Amino acid sequence: MTHDYKNNIKKQSTWKRGLYMLMFGFFYQVAEVVLFMAVVFQFLLKLITGDINQRLKKLSQSIAAYIYQVVQFLSFNSEYHPYPFGDWPDSETDLNKQGSSDKTDVDDALKKIEQDVDVDGD
Repeated sequence: MTHDYKNNIKKQSTWKRGLYMLMFGFFYQVAEVVLFMAVVFQFLLKLITGDINQRLKKLSQSIAAYIYQVVQFLSFNSEYHPYPFGDWPDSETDLNKQGSSDKTDVDDALKKIEQDVDVDGD
């Protein structure tokens, strides 16, 4: 048992993943701040103009997909290396690529909520 422990500690692939995890942890923090700023700005736009910025909405979606990719990697649910080693997610379909089997359920629930809000006159 002690021998396995020593071999595990000496594994270069584990240490390499650990370094990737530190780096992606930093990227996660940066992405979280940028997403929060986009959310606040989008809310202010909605308050002032009554409408949202579609480009900012798309950017927020891609940042959310990126955060999802990073969390999947950090939690050992994926071996996919997110940006800058992989592609930057550009659409919500990237969530499906990373193994989100519940995405259609979430989409259906969101559509229902949007319909309920539209019925109320928003």
